[in-house]
Amino acid sequence: MKIFAPKNQKASLLLAVVLTSFSFAFSIAQSNKESKTTISTKPFADGVNHWYHIKDASNIVNPVPNQPQYPESEYTKIADNIIYFQRDNGGWPKNYDMRAVLTPEQINDVVKTKSVLHTTFDNATSYTHTYYLAQVYTLTKTEKYKEACLKGIDFVLKAQYSNGGWPQYFPLEKGYSRHITFNDGAYMGIMDMLGKILYNDPNFAFLDNKTKTKVAAAYQKGIDCILKMQIVDQGKLTAWCQQHDEETLLPAWARKFEPPSICNGESAAVVLFLMNIENPNEKTIKSIQAAVKWFSDSKIYNTRVETFDAPKEESKYMTITKDNRVVNDPTAPPIWTRYYELGTEKPLFCDRDSKYLYSLAEVSRERRVGYAWYTYNPEKVLKKYPEWQKKWAPTTDVLKP
Repeated sequence: MKIFAPKNQKASLLLAVVLTSFSFAFSIAQSNKESKTTISTKPFADGVNHWYHIKDASNIVNPVPNQPQYPESEYTKIADNIIYFQRDNGGWPKNYDMRAVLTPEQINDVVKTKSVLHTTFDNATSYTHTYYLAQVYTLTKTEKYKEACLKGIDFVLKAQYSNGGWPQYFPLEKGYSRHITFNDGAYMGIMDMLGKILYNDPNFAFLDNKTKTKVAAAYQKGIDCILKMQIVDQGKLTAWCQQHDEETLLPAWARKFEPPSICNGESAAVVLFLMNIENPNEKTIKSIQAAVKWFSDSKIYNTRVETFDAPKEESKYMTITKDNRVVNDPTAPPIWTRYYELGTEKPLFCDRDSKYLYSLAEVSRERRVGYAWYTYNPEKVLKKYPEWQKKWAPTTDVLKP
């Protein structure tokens, strides 16, 4: 735009007022635009829920009454929280609210424990924090967010087993957390983040080729491990367990109510991931076909889970005011149990005493309402299958009689 020089002082003053007003209005408009930019914190929802609603004596800090939260538009403040919680090894502890407006005392307690390396992928931890930092760096170009993101990527790569799987916790700890873990989306969440890097998500554009090469190798090893862990039961390929032994790759126990079994909930996410692979090889196609057939064969009909009000009950873990029951409903869509017993392929339930049970009614009330024993997740796979099958396996439809 051309600006003409004024011929007198009055005109100069008028022009100055106009330019100042324009500049101020432009500044306000830009500020409003920036303030409306948000980065979703939905990936942290599971950890947030645990921090506020589930008792855990091992927490570094606990919420104060009416703990305030930053709006999602305050993404740099949220990213600063993420950096506070990042441990020295580049990973994160689970079950905290990254949007919390922390008190000075909370910040001090968090920062002074950075050397405590109880770091995990459980409850959507570490890989979600890493991606959030990548998004904030892309928007701000502030170096500290890039450095923290790179540390997060390095943590993910170092945590990978040589066979391609990931433990629930790294550094390795005693017990089931050493197992390769699909539960709560841990394995597939990692793979999703690595896939974003590999397939040029713009938020990772700052990464150098050396890092991308490492990520590509880890990603392929991750796929190979998935295919190796698929369960053969009664002589046929089926699906996956929530956790697999880190050495034998066989289904394994986790918590006392999480038995080695065929686990349809987590397996659905695995198959959806495999279906997104372009130009899948024969082994991958065979894996998908077998899992789809298993999901179809393991459907449960005429069944609905009903939640209802019940007398208040205090347990060690939560206050219970509801109960669940299974009801017969001929109009209900197909449903699946979380677990199917190895060897018999019967719907399986369990309790805190690790005893195998074969109906939801046999499970204690605390576990009956505190755990998702049924799932609709395989339906997502069955809906996607026709399109995938026509593209990648046109001569073989495992759902045809």
